[in-house]
Amino acid sequence: MATAERDYYEILGVERGASDGDIKKAFRRLARELHPDVSQEPDAEERFREIAEAYEVLSNPDTRETYDRHGRAGLRSGGFAPGDFDLGNLSDIFSAFFGEGLFGQGGRAARPDRGADITALVEIDLADAFNGVTVGAPIRVALTCDTCGGNGAAPGTTPVTCASCGGAGRVQRVSQSVFGQFVRTGACPRCEGAGRIVESPCERCDGAGRVLDERTLSVDVPAGIYDGQRIRLQGEGHAGALGGPAGDVFVQVRVRAQEGFERDGDDLHTLVELTMTQAALGAEVRVQHPGGEIDVDVPAGSQPGDVRPVRDMGMPSLSGGRRGDLHVHLVVTVPRRLTAEQRDLVEQLGAALGDDAYRGDDGFFGRLKSALR
Repeated sequence: MATAERDYYEILGVERGASDGDIKKAFRRLARELHPDVSQEPDAEERFREIAEAYEVLSNPDTRETYDRHGRAGLRSGGFAPGDFDLGNLSDIFSAFFGEGLFGQGGRAARPDRGADITALVEIDLADAFNGVTVGAPIRVALTCDTCGGNGAAPGTTPVTCASCGGAGRVQRVSQSVFGQFVRTGACPRCEGAGRIVESPCERCDGAGRVLDERTLSVDVPAGIYDGQRIRLQGEGHAGALGGPAGDVFVQVRVRAQEGFERDGDDLHTLVELTMTQAALGAEVRVQHPGGEIDVDVPAGSQPGDVRPVRDMGMPSLSGGRRGDLHVHLVVTVPRRLTAEQRDLVEQLGAALGDDAYRGDDGFFGRLKSALR
């Protein structure tokens, strides 16, 4: 991709010492020009992603400092990855940062609008999914500016209705051709489709009505959650325009696998190694478990591949039903090195046991079923 080769400051067309306001203005100008819904250029979508990624880095003091010192390699080593921008919804997303009318869309007078949603990602261990846990989800969110109250105007002033469109945000242009008159409706160029004009912008939010803030949300992850499921936090997303309701935050939960365990729905599967004598005589073995260590009884005469189910020791059910089961798969190990004396004892045991000691009680078909299981 082109962004892998070009400098972020070059992409936005600003100097390295540019202020936050200069970076915002540069991005806003380029966004109007390059948004795929507006631009007819064939590479508009790719270029828009470039400027969005550049702004994502340079508008954040932490990532900007890392980039200035160490470049893209420093960002990658710090775990930064560019956002996955949905171009079909970018108008909503960037209106949350810069106010309505950024791309001249709409066609109605300015009114309160719901804020855009945010997606966050958290990772937990299987033990956390087994027990339930509260985790922090860091987000970057646009909040209503407390200086102007969200209207974008400096204290003591108010936005005025656009005289060009009368507050509609759209204007009509009539053109004449050999086929007759054509009436075209488009965003008002004076107010950029907002229907109002802020003559004295608020200094804190630069007239946007909202400011960016870094915060960490407390997320209650229920016991039994699956890898990839999302938790919705209502009203925690970007603030709405002109006092509109805030969007939501969708927290995607990734459950890290635990070594030695596989999950199948609400059931858990694990392997336990037994010695030849433990399998023959029976034993109580200790099994590591996401909820802590548990003891499992292995009956005498257990065979390789046998499965010992432990009821209600699987994952909790999100629907409120009973827990799943833990399935303990038995692996029987055979001695690899024997002394002469030990070998003699095993030979004596083999001779003493005879064929009857190995014969099961369930017949051929029972043994076949057990082997297939």
